[in-house]
Formats: sequence, C-alpha cells, structure tokens
Amino acid sequence: MLDKLYDKISTDSPGAVIIISVALMIFFGFAMTRITKKLRLPNVTAYILAGVIIGPACLDLIPNKIIAGTDFLSDIALAFIAFSVGEFFKIANLKKNGLKSIVITLIEAGLTSVLVFTLLHFVLKMSFPLALVLSALASATAPASTIMTIRQTRAKGDLVETLLQVIALDNVVGLLAYSIAISVAISYGVEGAALDTAVIIMPIIKNVIAIAIGAFLGFVMKLLLSKRSSDNRLIISVGIMFLFCGICTVMDVSPLLGCMMIGAVYINLSDDGKLFLQLGYFTPPILLLFFVRSGLNFDLTALLGSASSVGIAPLWAVSIIYFLIRMVGKYCGSLLGCVTARKKSKTRNYLGLAMFPHAGVAIGLAAMGARALGGETGSMLQTIILASSIMYELVGPVLAKLALQLSGAYSDKIEDIAEVETLKEDGNKKSDIEILIERIQKIQKELPPHVGDSQAEAEQAFTEAAEEHFSSVNSNFRGGRRDISRRI
Repeated sequence: MLDKLYDKISTDSPGAVIIISVALMIFFGFAMTRITKKLRLPNVTAYILAGVIIGPACLDLIPNKIIAGTDFLSDIALAFIAFSVGEFFKIANLKKNGLKSIVITLIEAGLTSVLVFTLLHFVLKMSFPLALVLSALASATAPASTIMTIRQTRAKGDLVETLLQVIALDNVVGLLAYSIAISVAISYGVEGAALDTAVIIMPIIKNVIAIAIGAFLGFVMKLLLSKRSSDNRLIISVGIMFLFCGICTVMDVSPLLGCMMIGAVYINLSDDGKLFLQLGYFTPPILLLFFVRSGLNFDLTALLGSASSVGIAPLWAVSIIYFLIRMVGKYCGSLLGCVTARKKSKTRNYLGLAMFPHAGVAIGLAAMGARALGGETGSMLQTIILASSIMYELVGPVLAKLALQLSGAYSDKIEDIAEVETLKEDGNKKSDIEILIERIQKIQKELPPHVGDSQAEAEQAFTEAAEEHFSSVNSNFRGGRRDISRRI
C-alpha cells in the first residue's frame, strides 16, 4: 500500500523506514488494546490482531523487508518470557511438590502431544513433519496470562502452587520436544524416512550446553547486580539477556531453557523478586513488537482461502481442530496426572481448566520453526499456531479465573474471604452490620502495605529504581559543585 512512499523515503534516509514501521507497530498495537480492553480481552490478542490489520493481509502498511528483518524479535521476546518463568523454580517450592509436579507435567504434556499427532497425522492425513512439530508445540503452556490472572485475584493454595510449577515445567518439556521434532522434521524432508541418531541427540546436547551457560550467567548476574544502583541493575540484566540470545543464535538453539536457568539461578541465589518486576515493567514494548510482528506474519488469505488445505481438511478447520483437541489433551492429561500424583480433589478437577493459554512460547517457537522448515510447511505451521493462539487467548484467561474460583483459591464473596464468629460472647447472635464491620476490619489487617495488580507492582518497582537513580545523580551533582566551590 505504501511501497512507493517507502521507496522514496528509503532513498533519502534508509533508517527512516525502519523507525516509521516500528512506530506504526507500537501505535496500532496500543490502539487495538483500547478496543480489546472494553471487551475484556488480553493485550496479546490485541497485538496479534493489530499485526493482522496493518500486515499484508489487510492494510499492508509494513514493508516485507522490515517484517523479514525483525525475526530476531522472537528470540529476544522468548528470552524475557523464559527469564520471568525462571522465578517460579525456587528450590524451596520444588521440594514441596516438585516430584508430583514432574509426574503431572509428563503425563499431561505427553498425552496432549500424542492426541494432537494422532488426530492430525492419522485422521486428517497431515504430513508427518508438520504434525510432529505441531504435536511438540501443543505441550507448551503460556505462563503470562495465567500468572497475571493469579496476581490479579491474589489466589493462593495447592492449585496455584501446582499450576505455576507445572506451567514452568511444561515449557521445559515443550522446548525439548520441539528441539527433537524440528530436527527430525528437517531430516525427514531431506532424507526421507532414514534418520540419523545424531539428528536427535545433537539438539539435546546443544540445549544442555545452553542450560549450563545459562546457569553460569545467572551466577554472574548475581555477582554483578549485588550492591549496584537500580539503573545499572537493569542495564546489566538486559545486557546479559541480549548476550545469551546472541550465543544461542550462534549455536542455532532456542534461548528458552537457558534463560529459564538464568532466572532460576538468580532467584535462588539472591531471592531478589524486585528485578523480575522491573524487567516486567521494561519489557512490554518488546513483547508488543513481537506479537504485532507475529500478526504481520499471519497469513489470513491462506487460512480462509478455499484452496488452502492440510491433508483432507482446509487450514481454518485444522486450526479449530488443533484448538479443540489440545484442550481435551490438556484437561484429561492434567486430570490423569493429578490422580497419579494423588493430588487433592479440587486441584485434580480444575487444574486442566487453567492449562489452555498457548501464546508467547508457542508463537516464538513457531516463528523459529517456520524459519527452519521454510516454504509452505513453515507458513502453515505459523498460521495454525497464531490462529489457535488467538482463540486460546479469548477463552484461556476466563477459564483460568473460573478454575481458581471453583477450586476455592480465591472468592469474590466477603463471607469466604473473611470468616468471623456470628455469635457474641453472651451467646446472642450478632447483627448483620456488626458482622460486616468485623469482616472489613479482618480484611484490613490482612492487607499488605501495598496492594495492586502485577502491573502496579512492576510500575512501583520501576519507579523506585528511577527515583533511586535520580537521587544518585543529584547527589553526585551536588558533590561536584561543592568540590568546585572549594577549589575556587
């Protein structure tokens, strides 16, 4: 649409096209959140839809060379997402339910992948490489929306602890499965059915090396960030994340597992949750660009076109079937895993409802898979994951909140939040007003000094860092003025 204008601008100022494109992505992504907020939909959905609207499928406002040149965003976004997940790998928490969470994860992730592969390959006649990669991606669960729901409701209990651990482990299993699947898929396309053992082993070895490097960088981060001012802490941590992404690019491996290890090692050595909040407030523009770019790659024409089909079904039908069968696998797998691990009934019955979100990690890995597979297969992979992710983001947070409520992890009813005695010391029944006042007083005593959602907590941490930096600069400035005065 704007190709001629972009060509003219790029002739005079090549960098202007990049800056304008990034600005359009940011502003359209933000504008779309104003609409989705009224519909009570997550921001991820808004970003993806914004990318679809300004992309080649609709308005075509972003040049193809910009879309192709920003593929590194998937690696950076995955790095920050994975680092935030690492916060939930505290050794103290893993000791409580670690073994049970591993059992649940292996069963639900395995069952989901098997169901997806069986239906796609044997029933819908999808090609082996594409079905294999999709079944591996199906095991991954997006942590962002679920974690946000937990923080907003201030839910707690066995379901919440189990859910956070299983989601974190889910992504470990998902990445390992993806690494093997993508290698097998590439080898299958080149060499036919003959597979070399090294094709499967090498990705595992590379990921083990990446994990080891991540553990080392987590230790280095702890050393470098201790007794540093807040602005330098942010600079060093972002620099380490970018450095690790570069190392992983050279090794041709995803930064996901290694960045999880960086976060896990750092939180266990330092117990510094504030850094995760500061990075959480810093990263939204990066995640916005990543999801908007994912929407730019969304092939709406291929999804809705009558000629586009995978196996015996059109692409849009495959996306819906993948969406439904993955939900069945996640719920049934979580239920079976909880039964095997002998979890409480409320955890067993409702854990699966909170396991559906699929954006973030899956979209990032799909972008990498599309790049590795290339051609029509790569395009179909990304289209199916993006289409299903939009559907998951529509229902995932709602079902996660429902699971937390049904399990008793949180309640909107004041009588459930604050239980008080309904009888006085003399045995007479208290009035409704007296009971209400006592409940309000009990809630006030239990409130922490500052209560807010995850965004407010992150903003507070980031603001404190800025204020600390400002005070430090002013102090240095005043000290410099005093030195000059003495010399004069």
